[in-house]
Amino acid sequence: MASSVSASDAASRRQRPSRRRGGAPTIADVAREARCSPMTVSRVINGEGNVREKTRDQVQEAIRKLNYSPNRAARSLAGGAQLRIGLMFDNPSASYLSEFLMGALEEAGGRDIHLEVQSCDNVPDSSVLVRNLVEGGVTGFILPPPLCDDQSVLDLITDAGGIAIAVGPGRASGSHGSVMIDEFQAAYDMTKHIIGLGHERIGFIIGNPEQVASGRRLNGFRAAMEEAGLKVPGQLIAQGQFTYRSGMMAAERLLSLPTRPSAIFASNDDMAAATVAMAHRRHLDVPSDITVCGFDDTDLASSIWPELTTIRQPIRQMTACAVEMIAKISRRPGKRDQPEQVMLPYQLIRRNSDAGPSLATSYNDGRDDK
Repeated sequence: MASSVSASDAASRRQRPSRRRGGAPTIADVAREARCSPMTVSRVINGEGNVREKTRDQVQEAIRKLNYSPNRAARSLAGGAQLRIGLMFDNPSASYLSEFLMGALEEAGGRDIHLEVQSCDNVPDSSVLVRNLVEGGVTGFILPPPLCDDQSVLDLITDAGGIAIAVGPGRASGSHGSVMIDEFQAAYDMTKHIIGLGHERIGFIIGNPEQVASGRRLNGFRAAMEEAGLKVPGQLIAQGQFTYRSGMMAAERLLSLPTRPSAIFASNDDMAAATVAMAHRRHLDVPSDITVCGFDDTDLASSIWPELTTIRQPIRQMTACAVEMIAKISRRPGKRDQPEQVMLPYQLIRRNSDAGPSLATSYNDGRDDK
């Protein structure tokens, strides 16, 4: 059924402030309601004197009518107050977080930026946390995995008027800045390295399935194996969660196979370290009996024995870059360019946990290739 709209209804709708459905009113909404510029609204909010009394009354009436709450993040962007950045995290790897936090703290300290660090673990409503940070003057947010892949959190920050930089998201976002490495190519290169040592039966431990990087690393592993003409039977792929405990469980499954793999590539150092521990529990020598490789090159990689061969992800540099990006955006109040996407280089670091396959594991009778 067609519907009609009267001229008065149409005029009324044109006069209403247009804003995102369900979102809080913005300074632009107040300006439209008061029939003035956003700059004038900003002057009224900040108590500046160069505004006519009539205009000031109109702005204040619009603020009351729309129930507008001045966005302190936007005011910080436009003013000279100390920049405040929020670092929200919900990452189970203590070694990864340590690197991440140190990069942010070092860069923020050098730029006289106040860093607010907040855990999202067991937080029932992230919107409350975001809103509290913004109301406390936080302008930009740095999000490590897995929050960097959580679109709902990214949208909350945007709606609150903040800046979000995703660190290590696996793929670039069209609406937010990001700092990352080529997860696919890094995993591909590590797999080629393991194959180059002579291994054919290689196990792989996947990371958190809700993180984009996990899938990218798995795809890089598969691509290298396929290129080498090597099979990847399902039982050689074990699910992990980027935690040490999940790595133990995944490694136990792989090492319990009738024909175990001669090498295991884990998607992060925590799970690789757990694999080394499980191998030792089974009286297997690393790397003489089995090769184990990791990903990230956190402090854990060089604090266990044998030290891990791993992919060095420049975590500190990535976080420092995110702080720098927010600082740069804050110097351009009112101007939001296309979100910047930064790709940093990685390195394959060879240590003591890899070697050629032993005679005991250099064959495969095919009994469990299903």
